[in-house]
Amino acid sequence: MTHAEKARGLFKEGYNCAQAVVGAFAEELGIDKETAMKIASSFGGGMGRLREVCGSVTGMFIVAGLMDGYSDPKAKEEKAEHYKRIQQLAAAFKEENGSIICRELLEKGTQKQADTNPTPEARTTEYYKKRPCVELVMQAAEIIEKYK
Repeated sequence: MTHAEKARGLFKEGYNCAQAVVGAFAEELGIDKETAMKIASSFGGGMGRLREVCGSVTGMFIVAGLMDGYSDPKAKEEKAEHYKRIQQLAAAFKEENGSIICRELLEKGTQKQADTNPTPEARTTEYYKKRPCVELVMQAAEIIEKYK
């Protein structure tokens, strides 16, 4: 099973977009599923349903940080290289989708206004029809897969 398929499956189980992407890579990152889901739990719906940076994108960034991030605050070269990679990941996602902002991605679809109510919608057939989220988590997983 590919990372994109894993991400799709996790999203369809009810995990948010960030959790789906991070969860798809958890095993090879050496973190258990529960920890992965907790790390990414705040970033669904564009950061707590604020509709800011897409959770799929944030999930990519979390995976990149766990794969190849820096931990020394004085490591200027490593920090610059990491930020460069994050910008490349964002650019790749934006090239495919026109934006990395949740509300803009949602408004491009059939959802005319991005809802910021903190209570997530039920995952119904209609939910999946009006949102591009399944495709976005798969694309994010594919993009970060190329990064590895």
